[in-house]
Amino acid sequence: MLGKTAGGLYWMFRYLERSESTARLVAAGQRIALTRSQPDEEWASVLDTTATWEAYVARHGTVRRDTAIRWMLCDRENPSSILSCIEAARANARMVRTALTREVWESVNETWMVLRDALGERLGERDLPAATALVLQRAHQVRGAFAGTMLRNDIFNFARLGTFAERADNTARLLDVKYYVLLPSAQAVGTTIDNVQWESILRSVSAEGAYRMTYGQEVRPRHIAQFLILDPRMPRSLAFAVGKLVDNYGYLARTYGHRMPSHEMTDALRATYLDRSIDTILADGLHEYLQDFLRDLAAIGTQTEQDYRFYA
Repeated sequence: MLGKTAGGLYWMFRYLERSESTARLVAAGQRIALTRSQPDEEWASVLDTTATWEAYVARHGTVRRDTAIRWMLCDRENPSSILSCIEAARANARMVRTALTREVWESVNETWMVLRDALGERLGERDLPAATALVLQRAHQVRGAFAGTMLRNDIFNFARLGTFAERADNTARLLDVKYYVLLPSAQAVGTTIDNVQWESILRSVSAEGAYRMTYGQEVRPRHIAQFLILDPRMPRSLAFAVGKLVDNYGYLARTYGHRMPSHEMTDALRATYLDRSIDTILADGLHEYLQDFLRDLAAIGTQTEQDYRFYA
C-alpha cells in the first residue's frame, strides 16, 4: 500500500474518533455545569481535557459557556472542534476513496453533510443534548459500515490503528484532567468526593452500566481508575486500546513480512504501563503515569508515520 493511502486511512479514523470523544465531553460538561454555581469552571476543565485550552484563551480570553461550546462544536479556528474533525475525516476519506467500500464513503460523506447543517447554527442550551447525540449516532453509523463491509486486510489495520491510538489518547487525557484535579494525592483515595464528577467520567466513555456490572452501585475513584486503565474488557480502557494496537501492528507485520520499530514500541508500551497494579500506579503518581503514557503513545504515532511513509 502507498504510504499516503495508509496515512489517509489512519488519520481519517483518528479524526472520526476525536469527533465522537469531543461530543461525549461536551455532553458530560453540560450535565456537570448544571450542578455548579460557577458553570464556566467546568467548561475550562473540558477545554483542558481536549488540549485546546491555551488556543481557546489566546483567541477568546475568559472561558464562558456559550463561547466554549461553540469552540468545541463548530469553530473552524479550533482544529479539534467536532466540525473541523468531521471535515478532516471526510477530506482523508476522499483522498483514499478507492480503498473504501461504497458504503463507508457514503456514510462518511453523509455524516459530514448532516453535521455541517446541524452544527453550523448557533445551538441553544436545550439543543445541545440532541446535537451531541447526533454526533455519536453518525460516528456509530460510519463504524458499522466499516466493520460490516471492509476486508480484514492492511486497509482495515491502518484504520484500526488510527481509531485506537486516538481512543487511548482521549481516555488518558480525560483521566489525567478529571482524576488529577479532583484527587491530587494517593492519600485521598477513598475519601468522600463529589459523585456527580466521577459519574461524569464514566458517562464520557459510555461506561456507567459496564462499571456497575463490574463493581456495583458505589462509585469509587480507585475502581474507576482500574476500570479505565487496566480492564481489557472495557472498550475505551487503555488496556483495551493498546491491546488492539498490538494486534493490528501484528497483522501488518504478517502482511508485509517484517516488524517495524513502531511494533516494538507498542509492545513496550503495553509491558511498561499495563503490567502494573492500580495501587502501584496510584502510589507512584497517576498524573506522572498518564503524562508518560501520552508521551510514549505520541512517539509511537510519529514512528508509525516514519515506518509506513505516510507523507511519501
